[in-house]
Order: sequence, then C-alpha cells, then structure tokens
Amino acid sequence: MNTRLAATAGALAFLAALSLRPSMAAEQSGTLTFVVRDWFTAMYESRFMDECPEGLNVGNDEYWWRGLSKKDRARLTEDGLVQTLNRHNLAVARGPKGEDVCLIPTLVKDPPLRVVEGKLAYGENLDGTTDGHATAKTCKHTKFTTPDGKAGIDNQLYRLVGCTYGWRKGGLVDLNANEMRGTSGLGMILIEITGVDNPRNDDDVTVTFYRSIDQFALDSAGTPLPFSTYRIETVDGKPRYADSVKGKIVNGVLETGRGDVRLPFYGNYNFINPVIKDLGLKLEIAEDGRTATGMVTGYYDVESFMHYVSGLGVAIVISYFSCNAMYEAAQKLADGYPDPKTGACTMLSSAFKINAFAAFALHPEKQSRQAAR
Repeated sequence: MNTRLAATAGALAFLAALSLRPSMAAEQSGTLTFVVRDWFTAMYESRFMDECPEGLNVGNDEYWWRGLSKKDRARLTEDGLVQTLNRHNLAVARGPKGEDVCLIPTLVKDPPLRVVEGKLAYGENLDGTTDGHATAKTCKHTKFTTPDGKAGIDNQLYRLVGCTYGWRKGGLVDLNANEMRGTSGLGMILIEITGVDNPRNDDDVTVTFYRSIDQFALDSAGTPLPFSTYRIETVDGKPRYADSVKGKIVNGVLETGRGDVRLPFYGNYNFINPVIKDLGLKLEIAEDGRTATGMVTGYYDVESFMHYVSGLGVAIVISYFSCNAMYEAAQKLADGYPDPKTGACTMLSSAFKINAFAAFALHPEKQSRQAAR
C-alpha cells in the first residue's frame, strides 16, 4: 500500500510541478492510461420491450417447482414460505440423479430460451458482410441495425441474453460484477495508449491491455479518483496480460484496429480469462482527459461465457433464466470461428459498453525500483 501511495503521490506531484492539464501531460509522456470501472453487456431496450415479443425468460426456480407434484411442492417450499433465494440449491438439482443442471446443462431439456427478435442492437460489423451469410470464419446469422441507422451489425450475445432480466437495465448480472470488481480489486482492466503525440488527434498509437493488482482509489463519494496509479500484474517479472492493437485518435475519439486480446474478468465470484477475438475498441476521451466512455466489440467464446453463467450461483435465481435453455441457444446462435471438425461456430459476436477513469500504470521495472527504496 505504501508503494502505491508513494507512486500516486509522485505522479500527482509531477503534474502539479509541470502545471499542465492532463491532456498536456500526455503530450509530455506520450502515454494515456485508463482503468475500466464499468463493463456492461451492450443492450438495446425499447420502451415497450418490442425486441422480446414473447416477454422475458422464465427462471430456473419456476421450472423446478412446476415439475414437482403438489405434495412435494408444498413440502419442499413449506407451502411457498421458503424464499426463492433459499431454494436455489434445490432448484438447480434437477438432473436425473440430482445433478446441478447449471454445471451440466445438457442433462435436461427446458423450453427454448426466449431470444431477441428485434432488428436494433449496438455493436459493429465484424464479419464484413451485409447480410450475415456464412464465411470462412463465421456461420450464417441475422444482422442488426444500430439505433442511429448503421446497418450490418453483429451482436449475437445480445440476441442470446437480451430477453433475460438479469442482463437488462437494473438486472443483477453486470451490476453485481462491476461492484465486485470495484470493491475487490480483482479483474481490473488497464488500457494504456502509447506513442501519443497529440492526445486529441494522432493517426498512429498502440493500445495495450493489462490487469491492475490494486483496488480503485476512491473519493468520499465512492467514485474512482482520476490519475491514480495502478500496478500491473506480473508473472516472473513480466506482465501477465499485455496484448496490443494499433489505433488512432480523431477529435478525442480513440478507435483501434482488430486483434485477439486476452482480458481478465471477475464478477459474481467468478474469475475467467477470455480471449476476445477480433477485438476492437472505440473510446471517447473527455476534453479534460479525466474520464472516457466507449465500446468493446469482438467475438466472445461460448464455453467461457457459459462457464461464467454456470457459476453465477444464487444470481441465477433472480436473473430468471434456465441454464439449460441458454446453453442450447448459445450453441445455435454462435456465429464466429467454426470448429474445424464439426463446422459449428464456437464464438458469439458481442459488444460491451465501458466507463473508465484516467490513470497511471506502474510497469514491472518501475515497481522494482519503488520496492527497492
């Protein structure tokens, strides 16, 4: 902690000594860094839920108690007095021999998942087609249009979870994951932009993704303090995460090319390390350089996503979905990277909205110097 505080104090003193705005400091150092605070699945939600004409999905708990006899239902729920959360362990044990159907989602078959049937979604055109026909690295799928009229959008992850309460606005899945990262310091993503000559306009920068091992530095309102310093996670003296993509900044908006990037992710007591293939980042940097908002797009591995879903625990109950139905739908909706043996696609086109705060990244060599003092 003392090392981190010293590093933060040193960085702030550096800015104060130069009497520079943050954006001007970037011109001096050639680097802009942001720590990601919020990571939300990009969800288009209409006022009257037109994208989900059959309504939202039924929860695992309801499938469980509807499958019981009236006598067993009364006994196991104490005539309905046992709260839904407290029934979770019973409700997921619906396998033929009492197995957890979220851990082994192929054991039982539930009614099909209700998926998005609307035409609007956030995201980008990842496969380069206008109609979603199959290509060498994609399977046939239906395209979306963005709310502002951009056609050819790929976002099958939204199609999968868009009619599930837990992922919609106010739902627990993303909200809880963000708060867990905020309080634990786990799975925190650092975005470092190097080669910056002008923080508002630069046609050639490099964007590298790291994981921080420090918790957020917060103000009295619980909001991350801009320009705090975060140590990069290392293994054997080298960053554990360090995938890069090229990009450019135009009028304060960073837009990258695409590349495969492994990211840390923690939430709802799950830690995973998904590789997002063909990842692209569009990040709008505030004029004062203190904050940024944007969108990450790319192909998300189905198995990684379902591993996360199966480990949501009691969040499954109040997110209202069937693990079995979601697993089956995910296999059908996958539109990226066919398995060479089966031809079935293994990844879901996706989009995520992020909020970030300006930061300083403390690299391994600097960490060593700080520790030696």
